[in-house]
Amino acid sequence: MAVPFKVDLGGKTAAVTGGSGVLCSRMAVALAECGARVAVISRRQEAVDSVAEEIAAAGGEAIGVSCDVLDRQALAAARSRIEESYGPIDILINGAGGNHPGGTTSSEHLTFDQLQNVDTDVRSFFDLDDVGVQNVFNLNFIGTLLPTQILARSMVEKGDGVIINVSSMSAMLPLTKVPAYSAAKAAVSNFTQWLAVHMSQVGIRVNAIAPGFFLTDQNRALLTAEGGGLSARGDTIVSQTPMGRFGQPGELVGTLLWLVSDQAAGFVTGTVIAVDGGFAAFSGV
Repeated sequence: MAVPFKVDLGGKTAAVTGGSGVLCSRMAVALAECGARVAVISRRQEAVDSVAEEIAAAGGEAIGVSCDVLDRQALAAARSRIEESYGPIDILINGAGGNHPGGTTSSEHLTFDQLQNVDTDVRSFFDLDDVGVQNVFNLNFIGTLLPTQILARSMVEKGDGVIINVSSMSAMLPLTKVPAYSAAKAAVSNFTQWLAVHMSQVGIRVNAIAPGFFLTDQNRALLTAEGGGLSARGDTIVSQTPMGRFGQPGELVGTLLWLVSDQAAGFVTGTVIAVDGGFAAFSGV
């Protein structure tokens, strides 16, 4: 993958959680292309190995690390493996996240007849599953907090490092149907600002990227139609995006490289950068 520009990450070690996903795998590849040694982290070993092999085939350095971001012991083991291979972590990308059906409503709006509904396939606000909602909060917020506690500790010990969290457009403008995901990503954005202040005296910069709408393995079925083209929800999203399309994964890379570069963004911390084709700027009229 050709990066839009290069920053010097030679000698740096980067850890990317959610690194086998459509978006974060491109981040991992871009960091490696700029000279970083990359630990690609996700739950499935086969998936992270595939990204690491892609990086190696292009001449970069990478290892695949199977790890559940909600498991402290697994994260500690991942840190040990990364440090044994590449030394202390300099860059942490907190990209693990996702949604759960139990935290999602079936329709955009509550109607009176839904209160009488006995169809178990229809989920109103009152049918949201607290376990499903908790799952979403755990994966997105706790799955950002725990890796930061464990993987970023070495940054503080050496007084230098960069943390990039992955928020979402739904943190700024909560999307219909996904209250748990929107609230959890809002927590990630808020935590980014809190952590930036908290870490400001120990040499750590903390920022977040809030992607707009990109087709991924998690949302493809929701946003596209079986016969091709867009679903009704996908069409609504594109119509509300001034640039009139979904983003491409590589279009996150420029923002990422700017934020991780101390030379380019050394005085930038506590920001949440939207990469959204203008979605957040559009009022709908």
